[in-house]
Amino acid sequence: MRQSSYFREFVRYASFNVMGMIGLSCYILADTFFVSQGLGANGLTALNLAIPIYSFIHGSGLMIGMGGGTQYSIQKSQNEHMAADRTFTHAVYLAALFAAFFVLVGLFLPGPIVSLFGAQGVVFDMSKTYLQVILLFAPAFLLNNVLLCFVRNDGAPQRSMAAMIGGSLSNVVLDWVFIFPCGMGIFGAVLATGLAPIISILILSPHFIRRKNGFHFRPCRVNGGLLGRILSSGVPSLVTEVSSGVVMIAFNAIILRLEGNVGVAAYGVIANLSLVVIAIYTGIAQGIQPIISRNHGRNQHDAVRATLRYALLAMLVISVLLYAGVLFGADGIAALFNSENNERLQSIAAEGLRLYFVACPFAGFNVILSMYFTSIDLPRPAHILSILRGFVVILPMAFVLSYLGQIRGVWCAFPATELLVAILGLLFFAYIRKKQREGAV
Repeated sequence: MRQSSYFREFVRYASFNVMGMIGLSCYILADTFFVSQGLGANGLTALNLAIPIYSFIHGSGLMIGMGGGTQYSIQKSQNEHMAADRTFTHAVYLAALFAAFFVLVGLFLPGPIVSLFGAQGVVFDMSKTYLQVILLFAPAFLLNNVLLCFVRNDGAPQRSMAAMIGGSLSNVVLDWVFIFPCGMGIFGAVLATGLAPIISILILSPHFIRRKNGFHFRPCRVNGGLLGRILSSGVPSLVTEVSSGVVMIAFNAIILRLEGNVGVAAYGVIANLSLVVIAIYTGIAQGIQPIISRNHGRNQHDAVRATLRYALLAMLVISVLLYAGVLFGADGIAALFNSENNERLQSIAAEGLRLYFVACPFAGFNVILSMYFTSIDLPRPAHILSILRGFVVILPMAFVLSYLGQIRGVWCAFPATELLVAILGLLFFAYIRKKQREGAV
């Protein structure tokens, strides 16, 4: 395949997935905007305290979907059709298991969890409502993520993109309807979010109704090794999402101590915009995964290297544009979510945006490199990078820098972490390339 063909395939998959992931991330951004307009700073604080749990649900779905999708793509490229069907079946088994867990948590533990996060009074009631409903919709989120990943790996990235965008647009429309005309408050916001994956699944359904799907659910005996391979391949996707939730929990606790509810509301603006930015990088990474896995399975190493190169170049261009937008538009972005014109919220959020998003190119590099390692069936370095940036480095960095620089130190923890992990990732990449040339990997 010529370089121009590699590029066209990259553009086809990556563009569909970037647009789709932006749409998917707008689930929460739409909530942030409409809650800020309809319920003010208390609503924004409640949303930000509860929303980390969404990262756990979404991350679990991506772990199963991306892990299963990677295995499926490699198996299909090697014409192992029965094995590919077993992979899909085991992915559905895992999704059902995780869904049962989240539903049980939603039925019995939302109050204690919200209390643990520091919510009180009116904010407690709002956060509990949001958390409980989002957990009860977990089966829809999980199934949607699994189907999106398998449909994408089944040669239909445009269908996957349409489903993600369609679900997101429905969320935006229903957010407005439920919060304003219907006056349903925080319950309306989370109900709109919960219905979005159901609409996304309906958009995916023609892929199965018209029998275009190359994967099928075939009841079979559970294979522990296959479950392990799916989970192992998907762990970097889980850690990327879950780390967002863990970081939000830690940052909320630190900022609540430093700046109170207003500081948490300001962080809500930054964190939810960050979800959109990370979603763009995740879209590029998910876009290259089927291409790299398929070509790796066929030993077409030129195609693998070309695809990775295009992904990194696209990430750099997007990072420059994104940070330029944040640098010059921080005041306007903060004002958009500051319906009460709170001067302190405006000041904290605008400064935080400019510092926090210095991390853009480093975060993008880490997300794409982790997916590259996973796609060539080398999950261990992807695990290490994901765990370092998600937990091991950023949490102590946040506490140390907040002690040294107060609120500014909190904002600097994210870029400092991503830079350090990117340096380590580059060393991993150089080592693996050297081993590949020697024929050891």
